[in-house]
Amino acid sequence: MTRPSAHAAQRARGRARIGARLRNGRSAIGDLHMSGSSKLLFPRAQGALQAVYLNSSGGITGGDAFEVAAHVEPGAHLAMTTQAAERIYRALPGETGRVETRLALDAGARLDWLPQETIFFEGAALDRRLSIEMAPDARLLACEALIFGRHAMGEVLHNLRLRDRIDLRVDGKLVFADRLRLTGDAHETLAHPAVAAGAGAMATVIHAAPGAASQRDSLRAMLPESAGVSAISDDLLLLRLVSVDGYALRGHLAPVLRCLSGAELPRPWMI
Repeated sequence: MTRPSAHAAQRARGRARIGARLRNGRSAIGDLHMSGSSKLLFPRAQGALQAVYLNSSGGITGGDAFEVAAHVEPGAHLAMTTQAAERIYRALPGETGRVETRLALDAGARLDWLPQETIFFEGAALDRRLSIEMAPDARLLACEALIFGRHAMGEVLHNLRLRDRIDLRVDGKLVFADRLRLTGDAHETLAHPAVAAGAGAMATVIHAAPGAASQRDSLRAMLPESAGVSAISDDLLLLRLVSVDGYALRGHLAPVLRCLSGAELPRPWMI
């Protein structure tokens, strides 16, 4: 019988599933599951049901696998964030960390998907997918922010393997598909004027709701020259933002998210 190597690296696994439903006129937990290194916390908050995701393993490296799922039932409002920025650490050759997130919004539902930044370290390898299904009259605010090395620490990424995918379907129809692939010297790629012009942090914001395009011009007035916002349709806005580092990125991003959500950001964003 072959025994596993004493030096074999342990791998983190985690699953989290949350459902939100209306109960006595308030958004409440309708379904909940947690296993492995995935935890969900529920701070007291007015209005929306707030869920804070925590990866108790402390980060993600090659071979780790995490799944997150959220389902918002008719008329309910769920706001999700993370306890801290997620860290993607160096992976062994040939190994990749995997994260799959699935979000579903029923008729009249609202979901604010606002995880804090994902920070990549030298040698990181990540394959990530965000899949969203929503009803035509549902309301979605989703933000994904990426930081390529900690600028204040002088970190530069010359070895990165990143595959990131976002798919948004409304009433079963694919209305937005985004693909990002960075392999090899990320610093060199991001330095290209047509890519990020040397920026070390970037964010994508999706706002899907009836009449969402009406906010395009007001958002443009809030953004720096390194950002842009487009109305893909009357009901879908896409915002891109790049900044020199995570601190500058958050400074521009937070007012935009407050404007689109009509509320303060979840408390972990303030810590």
